[in-house]
Amino acid sequence: MMNIFDEDKIDCHNHVFDPARFPYRVDTAYRPSMQEIGTAAQFAHVMDACGVRHALLVGPTSGYRTDNRCMLDAIANGNGRFKGIAVMDNDVSRAELVEMKAAGVVGVAFNPAMEGVDVMSDAGALFDTLADLDMFAQIQVTGDQLVALQPLIARTATRILIDHCGRPEIAAGTNQAGFQALLRLADTGRVVVKISGLQKFSQLAHPYEDAQVFARHLLRAFGPDQCVWGSDWPFLRSPVRMDYAPQLTLARQLIPDPDARRRVLWQTPRRLFGF
Repeated sequence: MMNIFDEDKIDCHNHVFDPARFPYRVDTAYRPSMQEIGTAAQFAHVMDACGVRHALLVGPTSGYRTDNRCMLDAIANGNGRFKGIAVMDNDVSRAELVEMKAAGVVGVAFNPAMEGVDVMSDAGALFDTLADLDMFAQIQVTGDQLVALQPLIARTATRILIDHCGRPEIAAGTNQAGFQALLRLADTGRVVVKISGLQKFSQLAHPYEDAQVFARHLLRAFGPDQCVWGSDWPFLRSPVRMDYAPQLTLARQLIPDPDARRRVLWQTPRRLFGF
């Protein structure tokens, strides 16, 4: 029987940073440094060592913001290995999005968790364009932020990606308003949850047993055809050392059934993102 390192996998949340070739923007609040820097070449070595065949690169708010050149370069030179989620201004033109899609970008990232929900107050037209182009709106929320975004999500046909299990507040439990709002989105059939970033909302060390409760609820509610997995490499702002392999063993722990795991880590992202 194969172990998770031998199974086909697609990593659906990670970032690449290469400030030597693509300098950071001076107006970003956080610029990754030292061990947080991870180039596409370095990430490819990690993927090879762990049996990861493809990756969905996420344009980071940190360092690059709307400068997507580093990510686009990785996609262009990755021989089909990478696709991307770009960071764009809300007034981005349809023509720019069409160009991005042709370059391997499958969606646009929004980060209310860092910038507040008001960052999406004028995103309605962009959501409509994304729906028309069959692209995703990827949203990173925290706590109960999703409640305020429900009207926007409900009025559009846009496919939605929710980052990091919705980053619930551990102490508030699974009945908190934001997490319940996320669970209800399972019935729409167009919302996909990333089983990723447990360290971002856990209050415990790996394997984040307090956060696992939320991940398991999401896996049951959304099912393996509406969940994907991500490592969050290269682990920005982690207060302790993190490595890639333990993230995979955590995925195996969360999804012990081999068939369900193959769907979450391979078949579902391959279908959704066109690998």
